[in-house]
Amino acid sequence: MNDFFDLARRQRAHRAFTDETVDDATIERLLTAATYAPSAENRQPWVFVVVRDAELRGRLGDLMEKAWNAARSYSRSRLDDALFAAVDAGLGGGGIAGAPVMIVVGADLDRVHPNAVGSSLFPAVQNLLLAATALGLGSALTTIATGHAAELRAIVDLPESVLPVAVVPLGRPVRALGPSRREAAVEHTSRDRYGTAW
Repeated sequence: MNDFFDLARRQRAHRAFTDETVDDATIERLLTAATYAPSAENRQPWVFVVVRDAELRGRLGDLMEKAWNAARSYSRSRLDDALFAAVDAGLGGGGIAGAPVMIVVGADLDRVHPNAVGSSLFPAVQNLLLAATALGLGSALTTIATGHAAELRAIVDLPESVLPVAVVPLGRPVRALGPSRREAAVEHTSRDRYGTAW
């Protein structure tokens, strides 16, 4: 079980990928891991659109860049210089658009109440990210394109009944990333009542 804790610490957001392909069997393994996540009422409302087509990936990249350009000044004041530069290069410089696979993750609204979309979909996305890390692949949770849901739907032909919630770029990372920077869990934990130190 120690391997799980090591895996959780190694999972990082990758924003630059080689052009090496990822085969269907590997993608199916990742998606199978994703589907073992919990969901409200066990309705399993996830929808995955695996995008390999270069033109469609380019359109997804363009949409993410458009969304980033609209949010860039807001994010500049909130992110430290290194993280801002990494996100800017990934979204503004086409790094994410260069991923050989992009997985558009949606919520089937016929299977889940709108209030339970996040709690039903993001555990599946996290399983997908962890599975990618376990297999030596790079990935990232991106949600910026969902602010342009109609355009995102149009690119991959999602019906109105499917709400796009994330786009996960996937591939071999250009480089290994160092350890994650995280504040200690105890800094965010109270005992019994909020504000009582753990």
